[in-house]
Amino acid sequence: MSIGQNIKKIREEKDITQQQIALLIHMHRSNYSKIESGQREISIDALNTIARYFDMTIDQIINYETGVPEEITIEDKSLMEQVKLIQELEPDEKNMVFKMVDTFVTKKKFKEFFRQNVATL
Repeated sequence: MSIGQNIKKIREEKDITQQQIALLIHMHRSNYSKIESGQREISIDALNTIARYFDMTIDQIINYETGVPEEITIEDKSLMEQVKLIQELEPDEKNMVFKMVDTFVTKKKFKEFFRQNVATL
């Protein structure tokens, strides 16, 4: 769906007229109607005003049908879920994660090595 179609759907669900939204964003109703039908683009300022009026974010309006993706916190996941999430990354991102893990594991092993060898002196 387009932004205009999303706005229309939300507007209708809230039982608000095109005229009310047009007045809100200081636009003639016929021009606003073109936004909903996809014949005209909406300005960021107008979209922001409508989002605030609907008590939503611009992202929520843009992604109204699909929903805004929620933030994922990997540390709250089981080991298998963590691995699955890493596998979903792009190859270069996945390599970066593995390099970071390699670095941390190597650092840990060096700390353990020095702790054991310094303790024996």
